[in-house]
Amino acid sequence: MAWLAALPTAASAATVQVEVMDAAGKPLADAVVFLESAEARRAAKPLAGAEMAQEKRQFVPGVLVVPVGTEVRFPNHDSVRHHVYSFSPAKKFELKLYTGTPANPVLFDRPGVAVLGCNIHDQMVGWVVVVETPYYARTPSASGRAQIDNVPPGTYTLRTWHTRLPVGAPAQEQVLAVPATGAALASVRMTGLLP
Repeated sequence: MAWLAALPTAASAATVQVEVMDAAGKPLADAVVFLESAEARRAAKPLAGAEMAQEKRQFVPGVLVVPVGTEVRFPNHDSVRHHVYSFSPAKKFELKLYTGTPANPVLFDRPGVAVLGCNIHDQMVGWVVVVETPYYARTPSASGRAQIDNVPPGTYTLRTWHTRLPVGAPAQEQVLAVPATGAALASVRMTGLLP
């Protein structure tokens, strides 16, 4: 039975809970939190079936988080045509006037934030946040609390991003140690947000 001792034990993992607040201490909805490390970068895999639709002249979801290498489809469910574009350094692209779903998805192959617009409907704005990690979440609308499950133990950089950060501003960051089991708790107060 000595050979049993040589077998690897089941992988350990913890839950990371992040509370995100604005400068006044109020819960912040739709913040994106993600954990980065060399190990997380190696574990990141493209997401299958990612979509950012246009419905009622809005991007749905308004914020989409995807790992690097993910192809995103942009189906138009409106009865009017849209012209979706991004001039962001993370991804520059243009889907000229179209209805339905363009044949080719857009490959997001660099980390960063791609701000999207529509040349026809100026009020339309959306964001694709491209991360180099499989460990990410968004805060729900009311609580300002995000949860990331099955995070391997280690030291990570916790990054927090929000649509109200000035364009081009980096995500806020802090170091977070994740234990082998249980939960790691973090609290983030976002400063410098636009109204």
